[in-house]
Amino acid sequence: MKRDPDFISRGHDAADPSPWLAMYLDLSTPLDEEVKQAWLADSSSRSRQFILPFMRPFARTLIVLFQIVKVFTPRKLAFSRALHRLLAWGMENFIRPEANWLILRHFHLGSQVLQFIAANAPVDVPTHPLRPNAIADVREEMFLVHDLNLFNFVIRLNQGLRDAGLRLQPVADPDLSMIVQPPLALADMPRRRRNVLDLQSSIELFTPIYQLLLTDSDFWRATHSLQLDETIGLYAATILDAHAHLILLNNRHPLVPMSTLRAGFRLTLHGLSTEMLHAFLMDMRRQREAAALATAAIDTTDAVSVTP
Repeated sequence: MKRDPDFISRGHDAADPSPWLAMYLDLSTPLDEEVKQAWLADSSSRSRQFILPFMRPFARTLIVLFQIVKVFTPRKLAFSRALHRLLAWGMENFIRPEANWLILRHFHLGSQVLQFIAANAPVDVPTHPLRPNAIADVREEMFLVHDLNLFNFVIRLNQGLRDAGLRLQPVADPDLSMIVQPPLALADMPRRRRNVLDLQSSIELFTPIYQLLLTDSDFWRATHSLQLDETIGLYAATILDAHAHLILLNNRHPLVPMSTLRAGFRLTLHGLSTEMLHAFLMDMRRQREAAALATAAIDTTDAVSVTP
């Protein structure tokens, strides 16, 4: 049985209102109901309150130190397989169930968003979706492939548009067939006593480990990929003719790369913006399907009414 987060079960106290309850009840931004509960339960956890303030400066110090180490090591030295096995082990044993669920969802959602853009682009663009069903799937270099997929997609899409002399245009009836809820259940995530680390603390800790065990090129590409939120958002907004929703983006200005020291915080924003875009597309698909059902019902009623 699913247990409501503490900020919901405690209810509203006018003398001591919960900021988490206020954010949960607010409907100004699109976000799936279960995702919002999981996100705010993770954000309001004791781990984020007491571990993150210490984890963030510690992790950023490691990034600086590891960058110095990288100056004196071979440029192509990397341990990608070991990295992903370590990340999967950490997720399995130490990360909160809400955080693990959101991380696995992100691979599905990112793949669906790229498929949406590809399906509605005026040129053919191959995609390579990532659909992990369990934490163990992360071991197959999934974080690295996720970054490669994003850059390869942007390059292939724009090379195709340039070669054809075309641009992305609004689509009156966009294909939303690939936009679905991932087959992942929060209840299936590990819930041991030691699974306490929140999403932001986990990301801050993972970032220097990612830097240490991959090449400089892989690490910089991973951090630069966060600059593409605005780019992907523009692609989707152009197809949907809905540029007003770009206000939800925070990792702006893709031509001005930011310091790797803030990669952990920006990665959290990246995950949230992806969830919001997916929720917006899901809502659009539901509205379209509801309208189609209503139209079919009317047609059926009319057909019956004219039957002798």
